Amino acid sequence: MQKINNRLAHLRNLMRANKLSAYIVPGTDPHAGEYIADSWKERDWISGFDGSAGTVALTLEKAGVWVDSRYYLQADEQLKNTEYEVMKMGLPGVPDILSWILQQLKSGEQVGVNPEMFSVNAFAHMEEILGKQGVNVVQLDLIREIWLDRPAIPNHPIFVFDEKFSGKSSLKKMDELRKKMKNAQADVFITNTLDEIAWLFNIRGSDVNYNPVAIAYACVSQQEAILYVSAEKLTDEVRQYLKSQSITVKDYLAIYEDIASILHSQKVLFDGNKLNRSLFKSIPAACTVIPMPSPVAQMKSIKNETELAGFRKAMIKDGVALTRFFIWLEENVGSGKLTELSIANKLRDFRAEQEDFYGESFATVAGYAAHGAIVHYKADEKSDATILPEGILLLDSGAQFLHGTTDITRTITLGKPTKQQKIDFTLVLKGHISLATVKFPTGTRGSQLDILARKAMWDRGLNYGHGTGHGIGYFLNVHEGPQNIRMEENPVNLQPGMIISNEPGLYRTNEYGIRTENLVHVVEDRQTEFGSFLKFETLTYFPIDTNLIDRDLLTAEEINWLNAYHQEVYDRIAPHLNDAERIWLQKKTSVI
Repeated sequence: MQKINNRLAHLRNLMRANKLSAYIVPGTDPHAGEYIADSWKERDWISGFDGSAGTVALTLEKAGVWVDSRYYLQADEQLKNTEYEVMKMGLPGVPDILSWILQQLKSGEQVGVNPEMFSVNAFAHMEEILGKQGVNVVQLDLIREIWLDRPAIPNHPIFVFDEKFSGKSSLKKMDELRKKMKNAQADVFITNTLDEIAWLFNIRGSDVNYNPVAIAYACVSQQEAILYVSAEKLTDEVRQYLKSQSITVKDYLAIYEDIASILHSQKVLFDGNKLNRSLFKSIPAACTVIPMPSPVAQMKSIKNETELAGFRKAMIKDGVALTRFFIWLEENVGSGKLTELSIANKLRDFRAEQEDFYGESFATVAGYAAHGAIVHYKADEKSDATILPEGILLLDSGAQFLHGTTDITRTITLGKPTKQQKIDFTLVLKGHISLATVKFPTGTRGSQLDILARKAMWDRGLNYGHGTGHGIGYFLNVHEGPQNIRMEENPVNLQPGMIISNEPGLYRTNEYGIRTENLVHVVEDRQTEFGSFLKFETLTYFPIDTNLIDRDLLTAEEINWLNAYHQEVYDRIAPHLNDAERIWLQKKTSVI
């Protein structure tokens, strides 16, 4: 990849000119986004690696891309024939980025970063660790100087997200936010996070793939709410709506001037894990700063009754589309003409037939056979495998409907499964059921429940490298915080109204991957003398492939759960199908 190596050479020339010994390029944007606009894909441009997570670090002699286990195989492929070394985080002997830099540099040398691409907390951590060894951090955007054909920031129109879908006006949300600000003794709240802005102002857009958000900043005080956005995005209807909600509109970059003019007596609240360092630098030094988790993130994580009703509608539509897709797949898999890309496109077509479909919620992962072992596999023209009537297919997909966001993974056998495949599938299913059926005291965190999804695998020396559950937005981002279920500690308690995924998996490199994912809703269970308890309500309605189940590995309780779940799937989906489709669904949900 000579093109990538040439870009690396240009960057190093700039580093020398600016007296930098190292430079770090993360795969982020100024808005702490997961899916980012092409304009900010600096890491992709300089390295050629386009996974959703990963960071480039380089010196004048060496270069590496740090990736987690989801991207080991993808990075190996994409970085082949470049100067980059794939740094596989979590493996023995692989240093983290800052340790690696300290191994290469000596006291007095400098590391460059673009402050727009680092959160306040990430930048502070970097300064602290490097500074202890005398290495200085310099804030410079060098990529901008050499990326001459850099795409423009998108300016697609914003649209109003009607209250019949949102369930609550922006004015009411703003009132709740201001109460939380008052409790935190804050005068001003600054946010750069696109999903928070979209939710708070009841607007949506199409500036970013898969997430229906618009590129903007926002500041809220007790007296004023300001949306910083390009004027080109605003129709007359949107302007009138924003005015009706007492929202002031200013130019996208005017936020820097406004932050700099905040009164020195005021206290500024921000989320240090999200607000970028460039904006933070603009806050007057005399202001009191209040770093804390974003109150908006917590507010939007708890769905209101309108949102919950919308999710249930979206899940039924998704179940209908999936039913029709899998019938089509079974009928055509023997043709030898189906590929990973073609079935992903066909699934989108079936979803698009449903009312209020807006688009996919992420790029479909259609991993056939060995590709299923690549956790975030993305087929392209080169890798696109032909689907045959044999082996295992892992299909992770989702949709954006105006009344909900979906995310579901199903693993199916296209032929006769092996004994090992059935064992692996059933162990994953046991973990899925264990989490789906747990009852837990109020105040429980996701990290306390993660073991339930893994124990059946751990008992056999097996594991998976990704989290078990992520929050999900309401016609917003498919990955939403602050709640999650994973091994790493997260102080956020699971609360009624939160929606989260349940997706244990098992991956055998160069063989196959297995994952079973439903979305679940945290609900109240009961009150006892020991306190209040919560449980999960499963919201996803689609069958689990019983052809891959080793029934002997399931307990009676697990079998009962699966049969009850399949009955609910049939009851919810069948009324929306024709006779032939109902017969197919009845077979797939029959008692085991």
